[in-house]
Amino acid sequence: MGRPKEFEPDAVVAQAMEAFWTGGYAGTSPADLAEATGVGKGSLYHAFGSKRELFDKALDMYGQGGSELTEAYLNDEPGTAKERIRAYLEFLVDTDLDGPVRRGCLAANTALELGGRDPEATEAVRRMTDRTIELLTARLRRGQRDGDVAPGVDVVAQAHLVMNTIVGLRVMARTHQGPVLYGIIESALAGF
Repeated sequence: MGRPKEFEPDAVVAQAMEAFWTGGYAGTSPADLAEATGVGKGSLYHAFGSKRELFDKALDMYGQGGSELTEAYLNDEPGTAKERIRAYLEFLVDTDLDGPVRRGCLAANTALELGGRDPEATEAVRRMTDRTIELLTARLRRGQRDGDVAPGVDVVAQAHLVMNTIVGLRVMARTHQGPVLYGIIESALAGF
C-alpha cells in the first residue's frame, strides 16, 4: 500500500477556496475539489472531514484575508477617509474586472446561494460583513478626528452604506463594466 501524499493544509484550503469562489458551494463537486487541490478525494475527506467542513474553512480563510486587506487599504497609506475608501473600492472593482472569470465576492456569492437557508453560512457571511463595517466605521471616525469627515456624519450609517455598496459592486461587477461601477463609487462617497 502506497504512502499517502503529503500536503500543506492551508494551501489546500486556499485552492479549495478558489474552486468554491468560482463554482459556488453546490456547483463545486468533490471531483472539482480534488482537481483544484491536487489531493485525492479520500485524502481530502480524511484531512477535512467533508466538503462542507472544507467549505467552512475556505470561508474562514476568505474572511481573514479580506479583513487584512480591508484594514491595509484603509490604514496603511496616507490619505483622507474618502481617498482611502475610494482606493479600496476601486481595488475591489479592478480585481473583479481583471480576473479571468468575473466571480465577484465569495461572501456575497455565499449569501446569495445559501443565506437565509443555511444558518452556518449565513453567520459566516455576517461575521465578515460586520468586521468590514467595524473597519469602515473606525476609519470614518478617524476621519472625523482628522477633520476630513464632517462632524455631523453618522459614521455607523455611512459604514453600512459603504458595505452595501461593496456587496452591490461585487455582484454588479459580474455583469457591468468599469464606468458604471466607478460612477457608483463616486455616488456612494458623496455623503462624506
